[in-house]
Amino acid sequence: MPKSWASTLRLPKSTFPPRPLPQNREQYIQRCADDFYKWQAANRPAADEFLLHDGPPYANGSLHAGHALNKILKDIILRVKVQQGRRVSYLPGWDCHGLPIELKAVDAAAGKRMSAGAIRGAARQLASKAVLDQMTSFRTYAVMGDWDARWTTMDMAYEIRQLRLFQQMARRGLVYRRYKPVYWSPSSGTALAEAELEYNEDHVSKAAYVRFPVVDGFAGLPGLDGFRGRLFVVVWTTTPWTLPANRAVAVHDDLKYHILRVGTDDAFLVAENCLERIAKVLGLEEGVTPEIVGTVEGRQLTHLRYINALRGKSAEPQPFIHGSFVTDGSGSGLVHCAPGHGFDDYLACLSLGIPVSAPVDNDGFFTGEAYPDQPDRLEGISVLDGGSAAVLDILGDDVLDVHDYRHKYPYDWRTKQPIIIRATAQWFADVDTIKDDALAAIDKVRFVPEHGKNRLEAFIKGRSEWCISRQRAWGVPIPALYEANGNAVMTDEVIDHIISVIQERGTDAWWTDAPDDPVWIPESLRGKAEYSRGQDTMDVWFDSGTSWTMTDRQADVYLEGSDQHRGWFQSSLLTRVAAMTDQSTKSTTNTLGLSPFKTLITHGFTLDKEGKKMSKSLGNVISADQVMDGSLLPPLKPKKKSGNATPVKDALGPDALRLWAASSDYTRDIVLGEPVLRTIHQALLKYRTTIKMLTGSMHQSARTAPLTATDQIALLQLGDVMAQVGRHYDNYEFNKAFGSLNHWLTNDLSAFYLEALKDRLYCADGGGALEPIFLGFLRMLAPVTPLLVEEAWEHRPAWLKEGEADSGVAHHPLQQLYDAPVVDAARLTLDEAGLREAVPVLMRAHAAIKAAAELARADKVLGSSLQCGVVLEVPEGPALQALGRYQAELEAMFVVSSVELNGVVAGDAEWKYCEAFELEGKPCKAWVLPPKQAKCPRCWRYVAPKEDELCGRCEEVVGGAVE
Repeated sequence: MPKSWASTLRLPKSTFPPRPLPQNREQYIQRCADDFYKWQAANRPAADEFLLHDGPPYANGSLHAGHALNKILKDIILRVKVQQGRRVSYLPGWDCHGLPIELKAVDAAAGKRMSAGAIRGAARQLASKAVLDQMTSFRTYAVMGDWDARWTTMDMAYEIRQLRLFQQMARRGLVYRRYKPVYWSPSSGTALAEAELEYNEDHVSKAAYVRFPVVDGFAGLPGLDGFRGRLFVVVWTTTPWTLPANRAVAVHDDLKYHILRVGTDDAFLVAENCLERIAKVLGLEEGVTPEIVGTVEGRQLTHLRYINALRGKSAEPQPFIHGSFVTDGSGSGLVHCAPGHGFDDYLACLSLGIPVSAPVDNDGFFTGEAYPDQPDRLEGISVLDGGSAAVLDILGDDVLDVHDYRHKYPYDWRTKQPIIIRATAQWFADVDTIKDDALAAIDKVRFVPEHGKNRLEAFIKGRSEWCISRQRAWGVPIPALYEANGNAVMTDEVIDHIISVIQERGTDAWWTDAPDDPVWIPESLRGKAEYSRGQDTMDVWFDSGTSWTMTDRQADVYLEGSDQHRGWFQSSLLTRVAAMTDQSTKSTTNTLGLSPFKTLITHGFTLDKEGKKMSKSLGNVISADQVMDGSLLPPLKPKKKSGNATPVKDALGPDALRLWAASSDYTRDIVLGEPVLRTIHQALLKYRTTIKMLTGSMHQSARTAPLTATDQIALLQLGDVMAQVGRHYDNYEFNKAFGSLNHWLTNDLSAFYLEALKDRLYCADGGGALEPIFLGFLRMLAPVTPLLVEEAWEHRPAWLKEGEADSGVAHHPLQQLYDAPVVDAARLTLDEAGLREAVPVLMRAHAAIKAAAELARADKVLGSSLQCGVVLEVPEGPALQALGRYQAELEAMFVVSSVELNGVVAGDAEWKYCEAFELEGKPCKAWVLPPKQAKCPRCWRYVAPKEDELCGRCEEVVGGAVE
């Protein structure tokens, strides 16, 4: 009986664990993130720095998977750039001002009245704690950066730079104060920017058709000669609470309007195409058409005057005006205009000198001015809760119809409550003047995905001004002084003086110093009048948008969620263009370009496994910790031998989180749930299995052993996939890089090369190309799974570690993974062009042999592929020549015991299976037959002269020694 030859084999021996050990995670993060960032900063050229500027997350609350996605995508980009030989710069930042933090500070006071100074102190504490908590979480994702140099929008130095930028804009005439309608949030008590709104598709308003009596100018209208009754105009509104602020009725000059007679006493004005709709409102029976006594164009109505009873008995008649926004698609074709509660209304009335009124206070309640005849009738009623009903009650018989109307309506994105449009005195930035420069600037920007440019352009084109003031305590003050009559004083001298005092006393002093403290008043103004400090703060988008001032050049990349086209991307671009363009000469003060970013990358939202957007209200928010600790997957079954019956979580750590981010098409919304994570875990475990095999099978002798054709094919495939993965990385297509790597790992490395190499590796000289494959594999993985790479390098064979202490190389494989060539070109002895021509032939024949072998296995006549011989029938031509060129290696390459080219297929063979295939368009066949020789008990190939005897190669390797 044959002896055991196990002791003569080079079986894999590796200390690499099948799963990461949680106790090692912290040290690996330290090495692959913190130490690595410092290494590249010290060893990469400063002249070739890659700057990724952080879009600051809001310093409020805990993080979720969406935050992790953002930070990990940034980190992957940085690591790729280091691989490309560049130094990277990444200073993490936080957005710290704004309403949510202020409200949290006030809520914590449990109803106690707080001064502005107290609110600011409490808000600062909350924000500071959130910054530290979030930073701790980000670092657990193995995100590298200069964390000690982190910045926040509440830093004194940051606020001063922001104020200086504001001063530049004011100096250039791009900042002004105006009483006009803005988005106003009664629930927050402040003005909002468009970017701070979200829209509720199911909002229900109390809509109404209302009539106003026309009192002047209608004598010449057709059909009204001798008419002694009343003429009314019919308007439709979804916000009846705005009727006290009504100052005009808008028609369109080019629309046709009918004059309807209803009975003997009343006539109505209505657009031609709205006739059927208004007939129902007037109470006419279905099918009954009102009498049309005349038809006019809208321009013939602009001399009419009407009365709004809500203005009071002494109110003057109000005008009809042309409105370009008027259509006949809904309502009556005549529009009630309240310039204090509508943007179109305001613009239409502005040029005509029509006064603006908005009798609503900061909390959304009517003031006494809403109904001058009886101030108590409306005063104190919420316009959003009962206001419309109260107004309609006063109008009485002039209300023709009331109905619920479901439509899209803007809400405060923080409080989730409806907002109103309300005229207040606010500070604005002039966007219209710089719009063309901003659009020109982004023409030079690379967008990923490309359609992001259209989105950003649309937001810029749709804006003419930006309301930058907020009525809050927690923020950067707008540096203005006010006279007793309310007039604002904001000269360059005033701003400069205020900034100097803030630098000396701190921003909080603006609120905490005595109101009459003269230190805030410039010398030139003292004694001329009484001045007070303004209480408005800057929009938080202005805060974060000025973060580009932290560097003296364009960032190479900005990367945030797609919602930032309307937020941070836009505010960053507009503030930079405003500050760096001289509007008088149209020249830029910075030759590096007006845009703060060279490349703009956006990612989608994170969805649950059902495809729903994650939100706290739905309870489907997933934290990054749940991904890292394996909570979302079924627990691992305990090993029977361990005696521990408690299932444990399959915690694959930060690499699982990072691989999820990298493998997703982040340009769209991204699903996160159990099915996706199962795929991620399978991939990670395959990586670990491969690494364990590589670390256990690499032999130092392979460095000098000759490379076979199979080895060189493997290195060719390695070079190709590394180039392909590198291109995808460089194009920010991380999911495609992931796909290319996995395809190579499964089809080229595992199914072809490692399978073909095992015999030589375990039974022969232990040669091969595993070392460069190991290095190349880790290099491709390094940007995405740095902990896995760190762990793999720690468990590399001892001979790979020898000499490192003397070389001055740190414990991290920096030079090997990022600088040294993976493959020693001097060892490649075969002509690459010829090899590339042969590879498709070899792979096609290999696939055919495997298919034929599977047929034999299905019939249970074949187990291992070594239990067969192969005959390939290939016509004369280049394909046959390619196979013949490597015939000596074909049996090892195809993992069979023999390969014959165009040999005889014995008709009396015990069994035979055939797979037809094509090479160069010619029909070929792969025959799988029983082997002709005996099985070698050591290598299991069927190449031995007889049973229980070693084959010639094994005999030579072991020297004839037996156990």
